[in-house]
Amino acid sequence: MSLKSKIKIGVSNPKVWIVIGVSIAGVLILTAETRRRRLKCRHTVREDYGAFIEKFELLPFPQLPPPAAKQSLSSLTFAVNDVFDVKEYVTGFGNPDWKRTHEEAGKTAVVVTTLLKNGATCVGKTVVDELSFGITGENSHYGTPTNPAMPSHIPGGSSSGSAVAVAAELVDFAIGIDTIGGARIPASFCGILGFRPSHGVVSTIGILPNSQSLDTVGIFARDPSILHRVGHVLLQLNPVEPRRTRRIIVADDLFQLSKVPQQKTVYIVSKVTEKLSGYQAPKHMNIGQYILSNVPSLKYFREKTSNQQNGTYTLKALSSAMLLLQRYEFKTNHEEWINTVKPRLGSDLSDSIQAAITANHENIKAYYKVRTEMRAALRNLLKDDGILVVPTTADTSLKLSSKKTLLKEFHDRTFPLLSIAAMSGCCQVTVPFGKHEDSLIGVSFIANHGSDKFLLDTVLDMYQSLQGQVSAVTSLPPSLDLNGNMEASELLKEKGNAAYKGRQWNKAVTYYTEAIKLDESNATFYCNRAAAYLELGCFQQAEEDCTKAISLDKKNVKAYLRRGTARESVLYYKDALQDFKYALVLEPQNKAAKLAEKRLQKQVS
Repeated sequence: MSLKSKIKIGVSNPKVWIVIGVSIAGVLILTAETRRRRLKCRHTVREDYGAFIEKFELLPFPQLPPPAAKQSLSSLTFAVNDVFDVKEYVTGFGNPDWKRTHEEAGKTAVVVTTLLKNGATCVGKTVVDELSFGITGENSHYGTPTNPAMPSHIPGGSSSGSAVAVAAELVDFAIGIDTIGGARIPASFCGILGFRPSHGVVSTIGILPNSQSLDTVGIFARDPSILHRVGHVLLQLNPVEPRRTRRIIVADDLFQLSKVPQQKTVYIVSKVTEKLSGYQAPKHMNIGQYILSNVPSLKYFREKTSNQQNGTYTLKALSSAMLLLQRYEFKTNHEEWINTVKPRLGSDLSDSIQAAITANHENIKAYYKVRTEMRAALRNLLKDDGILVVPTTADTSLKLSSKKTLLKEFHDRTFPLLSIAAMSGCCQVTVPFGKHEDSLIGVSFIANHGSDKFLLDTVLDMYQSLQGQVSAVTSLPPSLDLNGNMEASELLKEKGNAAYKGRQWNKAVTYYTEAIKLDESNATFYCNRAAAYLELGCFQQAEEDCTKAISLDKKNVKAYLRRGTARESVLYYKDALQDFKYALVLEPQNKAAKLAEKRLQKQVS
């Protein structure tokens, strides 16, 4: 019998039509049920911003009778993200297949027990990036928690649910995990305080590991006094210690890698330290150059990353070492489970997790050597009285479901900033610093490993004054308004040129700035100052000056070349390539532009 005949007989059979009808009805019912669940999910998000995976209540331990002191966290509520064990609950690790293949926890994590003993009440578990691996806060299985400050933007991760629960005032504080930024990023994007303690000082017993050499317990709070109290409990700190003078150090080069405005930050910090006792005026440094000189084992990673021997590429090498260390330890911890279970992974993290599992590691000892040298370098820099001021992230919060190209650029630009504390084991607090370009920004303070009390005390001491200045200052005071004088401005420009040739770049910037005050319409002044800023590693200022010069003179080839150099230095390769291409349109035989275009074509491709 032919195939055609079989089909005709099958279609004419009433039983076949019954089966088809039942199948169609099943599909319709399934579609309706899916729609109902989605609507229910949306309703849940409106109620708790999608922060929680499951809600429950763990009551605090009973208060001891007098004369025992009152529990320090009494009446406070908190949440934990889904990497902390809670007895009789399955720790889900942000992935349904992990939850399906694991048993209920036999004990509660030490950190959670400590908080309960001190009077706090736990109200549930929060969303975490799958296997605690991402930094965006998006979870395709449990939904992405809604950033209360910017609902159309990512909350940041991996501890997104804990940050959102605090920002939305659903709890007084929350705990999460920070491996390579899991607490610092969401705290910055959600406009709250986020604390990464010194590595190893808070117990990680009962917490699913991502990378033991980098994992720390992160703490979120809106109120600095609550952060201070929780920190004291978890770190078991002495309530009193001698007050020390504080040295404030601004990492100028890190602000060049970030959209966080350096001048505004320095102005605010300077104003606050002027009013408070025991603070030295902020000093400035290039942390990338310092690391280049003090962490020799980075040479292995720098050569793999780039042949350019400067601070920017050193920080990129440091982030490379951090990511390789994380992936190596993650593979050691979870390779067997992933290869056996073959879990369903969200598309945004699947490639990264598979890359970690399949990676071959050539020089494992180098990863740990960088970590050891970084801790020594930061200890020598900060000692017991130094506070390093850095931007928390390079960029403001991305929109939800951003394209992979944007996500990659976000990762590439942010990891160098996060790697400072991660690879040194230092403690870091991110503090909300208002808005920039309508997005929330955070500025971080980093203290030496083991100086957690010193850092928490500093934040508590400065916080109200900082927030007052942030509210009052929308921009730096305007430059002195002087009457135009072309002859004087040209003279200042020539002095600037002479200082530049003499390699006195700070002095050159000063002269060019004075010339600009006298004549703000001269493109050459801005372009020349940009050249001096490039020599100083101040790439953001250089880019801004070149953009201004181009707005005044569309055919200023030097401005395009210098802006391209600035953008390349902060890893904006596509924008840099466009600048060099435009310079070639204006000046086709320009050798510098040709070389740069050829170099960047490889980077972009």
